[in-house]
Amino acid sequence: MVEQVIVGNGRELVLSDLGRLGRRLLRGVRLVHTHLHNEPLTQDDLTDLALLRLDLIAAIGVGPDGLPADMHVAHLLPQNPQGRVYEVWASRPFHSFQLECDSFVEALDAELARVTSSHVIRNGQETAILISASRRSRVEQEEQLEELADLVRSDGMTVLETMFQRLQDVHPKYLLGRGKLKDVVIKALHRGADLLIFDQDLTPAQARAIAEMTEMKVIDRTQLILDIFASRAHSREGKIQVELAQLRYLLPRLSGRGTALSRLGGGIGGRGPGETKLETDRRRVRDRIAHLERELAGFARHRDQRRARRVRHRIPIISIVGYTNAGKSTLLNTLTESHVPVEDRPFETLDTSSRRLRFPRQKEVIITDTVGFLRDLPKALVGAFRTTLEELRDADVLLHLVDASARDIEGQIKAVEVILSELELERIPRIVVFNKCDRLRADEAESLCRRYDALGISALHPSTLVPMIAMLEQTLAEKCFRLPTASVECGDEAQRSVESEIGTS
Repeated sequence: MVEQVIVGNGRELVLSDLGRLGRRLLRGVRLVHTHLHNEPLTQDDLTDLALLRLDLIAAIGVGPDGLPADMHVAHLLPQNPQGRVYEVWASRPFHSFQLECDSFVEALDAELARVTSSHVIRNGQETAILISASRRSRVEQEEQLEELADLVRSDGMTVLETMFQRLQDVHPKYLLGRGKLKDVVIKALHRGADLLIFDQDLTPAQARAIAEMTEMKVIDRTQLILDIFASRAHSREGKIQVELAQLRYLLPRLSGRGTALSRLGGGIGGRGPGETKLETDRRRVRDRIAHLERELAGFARHRDQRRARRVRHRIPIISIVGYTNAGKSTLLNTLTESHVPVEDRPFETLDTSSRRLRFPRQKEVIITDTVGFLRDLPKALVGAFRTTLEELRDADVLLHLVDASARDIEGQIKAVEVILSELELERIPRIVVFNKCDRLRADEAESLCRRYDALGISALHPSTLVPMIAMLEQTLAEKCFRLPTASVECGDEAQRSVESEIGTS
């Protein structure tokens, strides 16, 4: 069946929209066109073959006499060790060319399906290719992509491949160049990926332009983190904060498609009688944002009341802060024998948890677990969680927990310090503690602690927490309890007292 007839010029023809994929692997459409100088298939032809997932592409060469000369044919290939995307046949004279096209395409489609299904896709998870395009160095991009891959896996997806490109200039429309983007999309389609995930935040225009080039889902780092937050928020306040962040991210990205959702051409005499669907959607989003902000303000008032009670009873507060997946919730559970959910994955904790902790000198404190920080934390999230993060202002001591086994310790520490600085929390005493030291050799852990003037612990082993608790008690004694430093227990007796208290707190 002839689907379309397209007239081009001597140099090119422009393909119109061929519709959505009829099948998963091949579109169900073959393209036959002419080459006026009997030239072979061009790179543009082969790119269209891969990008549009055509069944076949064929060019009929035109000879000097204006009659058909040679046939040039190519088709896609299943995944193979050589990484070849397509097969280009040797040209054959037009009049002697024969092909049982239907049976060939059916066999090709079956082979593509067989090879694709044999690839590792666990439990029906979606698959993704991760892309980084920035001016940063190769090492920095690799570290960022490694972190992005952890986020993707924690969101229940399988990473097929990571790709990066160091840019001199960021392309305003496609982030990376159009040609490079086509190569990325072709490779993603060839690998059978469901999503393209960019490590950089895409502007609304870039997201639309990239989505128009491919039929796969295209998301950026902020959307991925928002999706993780949406699946992990349990409390009413946490769910409101996540929805608010999602709506703030969505609002500038609402756009009409074509003229159906815009005014009737604009200008005097061209305006419609009422709101378009796009304008209605934007108004509803703004109304919902205002409603959620009012609800968050109510939570903030309740938090102020709790804060006032704590001030009246003069109960000191310790807040555990740190990079995501540093072990903050595990430490809280060990110190207070709580059962806050813990998993070895980023952003397991979104809802603030507070527990009472009794020190050996019978002094009670409140210890609080907070949401983990992240490099370049999306502004939409920082804004939505600002009321929660501002609760850190009430802390008498910040316990900065660092993952000693992390690849980029310096970068993680700096990311936390940047956020604390933005929240104007530099005045609060801070104790740096390296967690997961049991994953390092003893000499490596000692060297790391000396370098950063920090304490080394393992939140899974209570006996390693003794020096940290003694340091916390001393710091709070100087600031809150107004006890002389000499009155704080030390030596073996203090160690026994602290160890016994951990078991009974």
